[in-house]
Amino acid sequence: MFTRRQLIGTSLSLAACSALPSAAMAAGRLRQSASRWCYEKIPLDDLCAFAARIGMQGIDLLNPVDYDVPRRHGLVCTMGYAADDTMTIANGLNRLENHAAIEKAFRTGIPRAAKSGVPNVIAFSGNRRGLSDEQGAANTVAGLNRVKRIAEDNGVTICVELLNSRRDHPDYMADHSAWGVRVMKEVDSPRVKLLYDIYHMQIMEGDLIDTIRKDMPWIGHFHTGGVPGRNDLDETQEVNWHAVAAAIADSGFKGYFAHEFVPKGDPLPALERAVRTCTV
Repeated sequence: MFTRRQLIGTSLSLAACSALPSAAMAAGRLRQSASRWCYEKIPLDDLCAFAARIGMQGIDLLNPVDYDVPRRHGLVCTMGYAADDTMTIANGLNRLENHAAIEKAFRTGIPRAAKSGVPNVIAFSGNRRGLSDEQGAANTVAGLNRVKRIAEDNGVTICVELLNSRRDHPDYMADHSAWGVRVMKEVDSPRVKLLYDIYHMQIMEGDLIDTIRKDMPWIGHFHTGGVPGRNDLDETQEVNWHAVAAAIADSGFKGYFAHEFVPKGDPLPALERAVRTCTV
């Protein structure tokens, strides 16, 4: 666990050796952010200060109590948790019995996110638990139709995350991009999109660049993570991150590209290397 002295020492050493490249990163075409849980041992204010210095735009996956912390550093919370404990990865929108509680939570949580300038809130399909993909999609569409007006009225986008069911989240329903796009098309709202997690979709289906290009109208947010292992975006794993980032930028994507990998070693240099790799 980092002490403040160790953190400051790391930050100062990076500042001394990379001030000019960091300035170049700020001019990149993707708005990059860092997922909070991957750096949970670093005080949030310190993480925000470091992220701002290397040209990032925000911090991802914050709870409401922390929404305003990034703003102290010229950043934004790029994705928030707005449904309290009423929606989880395993227990989500694909069950009709969950819809009333999710709607109630979003009626409070989405305006709260909007007040703090949070552009996106996360949502999950839930696990199958014997439910067919056809019925699960219909239920998810019904649930999103109940809450999409709340998002539209507040200028906040609900992002349904695509996750792998092969390794990390067995039985999760929104495990292929085609299922997610079908739901998005039926909901048909500019404030309901997919959170395309590149790590998870590489595991489930690959063909990342062509799929992203084809499905971009229904994607509102991206997550990264090295495959295999969900570690650093380096030469030890299989995704060509610079090429994927370039394809996303070339598509005209205006949302946020959030790093959600678990660093194998010193976390701050790993984060800076990822930002460099994905600056296009």
